[in-house]
Amino acid sequence: MTGRNWELVGAPNARDLGGLPTTDGRRVRAGRLVRAAALGRLTDDDLPVLGKLAPACVVDLRAAEEQAVAPPDRLVGEPRVVHLPVYDAAHPVFTYVSAVLQGHDLDAYADLARDGMPGAMTAIYRWFVSGEPARAGFGAAVRLAADDANLPLLFHCSAGKDRTGWLSVVLLTALGVSEPAIRADYLRHNELTESLREVLLAAMTKRRPDLDPAAARPLLEVRPEYLDAAYDEVRQGYGSFEAYLGDGLGVTDEVRAALRERVLE
Repeated sequence: MTGRNWELVGAPNARDLGGLPTTDGRRVRAGRLVRAAALGRLTDDDLPVLGKLAPACVVDLRAAEEQAVAPPDRLVGEPRVVHLPVYDAAHPVFTYVSAVLQGHDLDAYADLARDGMPGAMTAIYRWFVSGEPARAGFGAAVRLAADDANLPLLFHCSAGKDRTGWLSVVLLTALGVSEPAIRADYLRHNELTESLREVLLAAMTKRRPDLDPAAARPLLEVRPEYLDAAYDEVRQGYGSFEAYLGDGLGVTDEVRAALRERVLE
């Protein structure tokens, strides 16, 4: 483990949110909140690293449909596992991500990959804010993180970048971390997964020679405009992030105070 990276070969974008500063001079404690991709690809060498973290609770944001086609999470110890599905069948991006990661046939997604991936991604991020299942899942995850019995808490989806990324934004905002610091952590996914991304793109184009890698790349990256879309949806729907936390996610002042008490130095 180096710095805030957990160096999991099977989840290269896994990282500790610890160390990020808040606007009132505090810091997120190390080893309290960790974000990751799905844990089904962890190697044998990854397991001792995960064991050092020793999560008390693992939050899985995938739907049952996604879990069914993926290897089961490899866990150490007996953490509480909580499934909070943030999923909408009307958005094919969810199943597309799983299909890419599992090496499944992508024929059903040809139009999406060719014609509208960036637009589909920004639509997903807006839905993270407005969709009822998304609000329920993200709100429940924040409440779990505010309970000391669930810490350390590790949370993940499939690729660990979109649903996991937005939950990180929500948690860090509730903790008082500045937007620039939150945005920088969000964008680190691209750096941490560069080699994996190129392997996936090469495999996709080998299976589908007619597929332009540039069309699929937006699925495998995080981009500032994705985050901008979610922030814009917050402003349109709630006026402020504070109102979104309270009215949209049901994160009360008491929950937020408990979260700060347990997670900040």
